[in-house]
Amino acid sequence: MKVPMIISLPQIIDERGNLSFIEENKHIPFIVQRVFWIYDVPGGEKRGEYAFKEQEQVIIALSGSFDIVLDNGQETKTFSLNRSYYGLYIPAGNWRHLENFSTNAVALIVCSTYYSEHDYIRDYKQFKNYSFSTIQKSCLIEYNLIALNQDSQRGKESSINDCSLLYLDKNHRVKGNMTVLEAGRTVPFHIKRIYYLYDIPGGEERGGHAHKALRQWIIAVSGSFDVELSDGNYKKTVTLNRPYQA
Repeated sequence: MKVPMIISLPQIIDERGNLSFIEENKHIPFIVQRVFWIYDVPGGEKRGEYAFKEQEQVIIALSGSFDIVLDNGQETKTFSLNRSYYGLYIPAGNWRHLENFSTNAVALIVCSTYYSEHDYIRDYKQFKNYSFSTIQKSCLIEYNLIALNQDSQRGKESSINDCSLLYLDKNHRVKGNMTVLEAGRTVPFHIKRIYYLYDIPGGEERGGHAHKALRQWIIAVSGSFDVELSDGNYKKTVTLNRPYQA
């Protein structure tokens, strides 16, 4: 039986700023299908208050701190997240809510499935009576379709004109805002790796490299920074300062 647990993520210490990352089926026990982050949560508000029949999640405090209260139907346990290199793994079948958000807290949620309202249990009495023992589903077919789509893009030449600033959906709520990415849907590739930079001293730069095949989306989930791009012929600078821009 899978149980909730704190996962210690890699932390690369660098005087230019620290880096942590997540790779599917390596640091977390599932394929990443969906990623979303919650921000601008007013003091005293709660997020969540539901369970999943199938979806597994890992939740990380990218900025600030908050508590996650889990209920498996028999006991309740509270986990406090306040470090960017710790994540809470939550298997299916756990009622949860997030509370005690600090100022400017950002919660990153990494999910094993796409959004499906049928997977949610939003009524606590229904949750208490639900049997989770028969829930089984594989993401292999969806994963292979996305992988094939990604393979078809390899080998194509690209230029700086292929780089663009995109506006993501901003789910605005009184209890805090939310922005979502879904592999093969919102983003045109499978999400194999997620990493984030933090604790960067003023005036420092990160990057200074190119990739032969890797495609990326870069998002300022908190604060702002500039991204300078070059294809060898032309340069472009893009300013990111909104958690719903990429």
